[in-house]
Amino acid sequence: MKIGFCMLLWTTSVGQEHKALLADLKKTGYDGVEIPIFSGTPDDYAQIGKMLDELGLGRTGISVVPTLEMNPLSDDAEARKAAVDYLKWCVDCTAALGADAIGGPLHQTLGHFTGAGPTGAEFDRAREVHRQVGDHASANGVTIALEAVNRFETYFANTMDDLCAYTTSLDHPAIKTMYDTFHANLEERDPIDAFRRNADNIVHVHISENDRGVPGRGHIPFAETFAAIKASGYDRWLTIEAFGRGLPELAAATRVWRDFAESPEAYYRDGYRCIREGWDAA
Repeated sequence: MKIGFCMLLWTTSVGQEHKALLADLKKTGYDGVEIPIFSGTPDDYAQIGKMLDELGLGRTGISVVPTLEMNPLSDDAEARKAAVDYLKWCVDCTAALGADAIGGPLHQTLGHFTGAGPTGAEFDRAREVHRQVGDHASANGVTIALEAVNRFETYFANTMDDLCAYTTSLDHPAIKTMYDTFHANLEERDPIDAFRRNADNIVHVHISENDRGVPGRGHIPFAETFAAIKASGYDRWLTIEAFGRGLPELAAATRVWRDFAESPEAYYRDGYRCIREGWDAA
């Protein structure tokens, strides 16, 4: 198991100006970080990868589908083509970064709703997009971890059962799923059993408190969660995803209106202890 921290607490664009912070994450004990892939070129991410190599940090990627002009569920063929191009760009940047996985709600435009649940036609369109992108991901040694996100942010697949049923129907080795404790807390009747039922499809895990604050300070049952994850044989990343008010656009998108900790350091230092001690005790 590897412990990571998502850089979205501070930025959507990691650069040399974050080197001291990254070094402190390494000093704290983190095995790696989750790098936002929102803009730039593969060459930019190759440079980030070199910096992470120098620091001895592993890495994964995280992204979203930002606009309706590239929505994988769209009935507009041009929008779906743009979705394929965008997701292939995400894969290229991930590979250049030196990561083998990128996660996020990469199945629909974040924050877009139709007023109803997903249709069969939308599932068909998503499969059309993901099969093309999956082939590109396989060729580049990258796995895409689709994320089950709560109903207030997406509508395509809010539960692990629904998301894993989709990826099973897709049947592509490069398209798997991510489990997030924050979203599971909102959407699953039994979040821990939802992980257990779908463990074979899960290749990435986000550790996130119920208020998006410091893991271990809220009501997510982390002792039971770590026990279930460990018992499943899962041996990849446990990555903390926490949000603050430092980035106004991201704070607005994640509905963060108040501070959840006394300092950024509290998020990653106390959060690290929550995972390390919880995992060792499981």
